[in-house]
Amino acid sequence: MTDLRYRKLAKLLIEYSTELKKGEQVLLDMTDVPDEFSIELMRAARVVGAIPVIEARHTRINREMLRGTNERHARLVRDLELFRMRKMQAYIAVRGSDNANENADVASGQLALHSKITRPVLNYRVNKTRWCVLRWPTPSMAQGAGMSTEAFENLYFDVCTMDYRKMARAMAPLERRMKKADRVHIKSPGTDLAFSIKGIGAKMCRGDRNIPDGEVYSCPVKDSINGHIQFNAPTLYSGTRFENVRLEFKQGKVVKAASNNTKRLNEILDTDPGARYTGEFSLGFNPYILNPMCDILFDEKIAGSLHLTPGQAYEDCDNGNRSSVHWDMVLIQRPKWGGGEIWFDGELIRKNGLFLPKDLKPLNPANLK
Repeated sequence: MTDLRYRKLAKLLIEYSTELKKGEQVLLDMTDVPDEFSIELMRAARVVGAIPVIEARHTRINREMLRGTNERHARLVRDLELFRMRKMQAYIAVRGSDNANENADVASGQLALHSKITRPVLNYRVNKTRWCVLRWPTPSMAQGAGMSTEAFENLYFDVCTMDYRKMARAMAPLERRMKKADRVHIKSPGTDLAFSIKGIGAKMCRGDRNIPDGEVYSCPVKDSINGHIQFNAPTLYSGTRFENVRLEFKQGKVVKAASNNTKRLNEILDTDPGARYTGEFSLGFNPYILNPMCDILFDEKIAGSLHLTPGQAYEDCDNGNRSSVHWDMVLIQRPKWGGGEIWFDGELIRKNGLFLPKDLKPLNPANLK
């Protein structure tokens, strides 16, 4: 018997996240996802009259593909996938994996080459379709969260099917504030960072891009960042886990980077010139996500967190930075994690993970649950 939660999640993705309409075409990109959920997603698309096209992938097969890729192969993959993507009005990706480190032994040069050449597919998807991306709950994710498989699955479905319409209403004042703001100042243990977001804009993420969701993002003016930041959440990028990442900025550029794996960190930041500049700044506030699990679609929404992103900027909050890298790094500012402050134009917006201005208090966990 199919889990009834599958049907509820599929309905949310089709009718709310991507708002599919009759006659529209949607690509369902499934990686290591149970057939039962893929079927529910196709059925939900057909209920509204949409046309689902499905791709079933597997992480171990993808690893082997990456190990042997070259320029000719990557260009062929790009051309085929870009042709298909241009036929779509919407895109939903559900990504599962028994091993989050499956690509750990793929050479960094292979990953960088494939990412750089196929980047136009991602750019088209992000900028030209209505899209939503989410993970699938697996035992490896439960392990990363320090939870039993059953407890994690219950958390996953609570988070992913929460009332995102209510959250969207609470986000609107923060989006307005970020659109008007100029100077941002972040203070935390090991962190003193300042930059401008003037004229960049802001975008609230209300369950129409990622599930789970719960962030409002902007982007630093490219050359405006100065200072240093110490991230306290682990981060996984291209199959490698990093901890205690510390970045120093001068006129927008990462001039020094260190972590538990400093060599690999700098290899990624040297992928292309844009990888040492930033493409996103965001505040996270999902009330159900409290601790990192080394899965960025969850970690970037942790209540009382922020993330800063070396690499590519989004088109709707664009500082002009271009890169094949887009690496969200998370700093949690709740008291348990050392606390911290965020200031907009001299006004204290959030302290120790809680919003202070009256119009932003609906975003605090007690009000969102």
